[in-house]
Amino acid sequence: MKDVTNIGVHRASVLLLLLLLQISLCECAREEVVPVVVDFKATVVDEDYSVPVEVVLSNNTTDADEYEWSFSGGEPATSSRRNPGTILYKEPGTYTITLYAKNRDGSEDQKEVVLDLDTPVIIDFTATVQADTFSPVTVALSNLSTGATTYNWTFEGGTPATSDQKDPGNVVFTQPGDHNITLEIGNGREIHTQDTTITVQPFLVVDFDWEVDFQDKDLQVPVTLTMQNNSVSATSYSWSFNEGTPSTSTEENPTVVFTTAGTQQMTLTATNGKETQSVTKSITLLPDTNIKVFENVRFGINTAHNTDMIGSFFSAYTEEIYTKSQVTPEIGSQIDLVFFGLNDTFNFNRFYAPDTLDDTTFEMIPNATHTKMINVQEDCNCTVSLSEAQFDAMTNDIPLRGLTITETIDGLQPFDNSLVPRIVLFETQDGRKGALKIKSYAADGANSYIETDIKIQKQPIF
Repeated sequence: MKDVTNIGVHRASVLLLLLLLQISLCECAREEVVPVVVDFKATVVDEDYSVPVEVVLSNNTTDADEYEWSFSGGEPATSSRRNPGTILYKEPGTYTITLYAKNRDGSEDQKEVVLDLDTPVIIDFTATVQADTFSPVTVALSNLSTGATTYNWTFEGGTPATSDQKDPGNVVFTQPGDHNITLEIGNGREIHTQDTTITVQPFLVVDFDWEVDFQDKDLQVPVTLTMQNNSVSATSYSWSFNEGTPSTSTEENPTVVFTTAGTQQMTLTATNGKETQSVTKSITLLPDTNIKVFENVRFGINTAHNTDMIGSFFSAYTEEIYTKSQVTPEIGSQIDLVFFGLNDTFNFNRFYAPDTLDDTTFEMIPNATHTKMINVQEDCNCTVSLSEAQFDAMTNDIPLRGLTITETIDGLQPFDNSLVPRIVLFETQDGRKGALKIKSYAADGANSYIETDIKIQKQPIF
């Protein structure tokens, strides 16, 4: 007889083993379900959060089979690709990027990333000078910047010196020189700087000098002066000339003529609209002698003149002596005296009229004029006479006024060096009378010359 008890125990053991096997199989089934873990990275290209912004997505999700991307405000707005690439945002604001993912086992997960995108930060401002750049200078500021949340102004040497206002209004500069205006703006992520320079002109300085006309450098009236305005930071001028012609002027550099001897005052008042200053100066003018005096004038002989060593052509107007190569048509019309010395023995000398050089070795002078000459007073058969003593004592043109210069054949004769000093008389084509004293004859071979003093009227007296 079978042991039922043992059989029953056996059956119970088998059932228990089957039950345990079933439980084990179920547990194994549960362990094979793979969970989805969503992870991604959103990278702003060049870390520039000012729109337009490109965002590159890197999907690091594990064990997912399906993906659902959502890009609020982006282009594209959605995607089902694992790696959707680059998303474009054109407008500033706060945006959410969402990734939902799941797998076939039914596991799912989700992640969100929030982006704060900015308005582009663009810095720009204008600094407009009010009125002019003379101290004090007022500058109006206009802030044209966009996208910023903070503003820092610096005004070098200005009032105020700084400001944190978006629109600080006006700033004033008083000291001459260059002043920098600097604006720094930011939005918490980026900072931009721009500057400009304001130049304040020097303080007003009023000053002047003058240039005496070449013919009036002896300061004998009449005297013509040309003003030399040396003022700084002035825009308009007012001149006054005591006893001058004109008596007033608003020109920057006027010309004035004084006809009265004595101390003459000249006043310049200048302004720039913000400052006004005046300065007065004086000049002492001498009575008119109507005579020009030249001392130690050297005339070269023929060879010296032709080799450009010592000239033979003299102009009282330009106060120069010229060689043949220096004579232009303009200078030719201003030559008063021509000396011809044959050689270094000085046995043949003569002063010629500029237009009568036919019997000399000189070339003709262009635009030459005629000067009446008396080379030899002692043989001229004329009533005119001027001694050495009279020449030396001459301080004005009165002795010259009494001379009647009449050319004669005898008076035009050449002379030698036997008489020293010798007085030569002349009268220019425009009526200026003069006298020349030959003081010495200097023998120096081809460069020989005579040395003279000359006195001639500045203006003809009829």
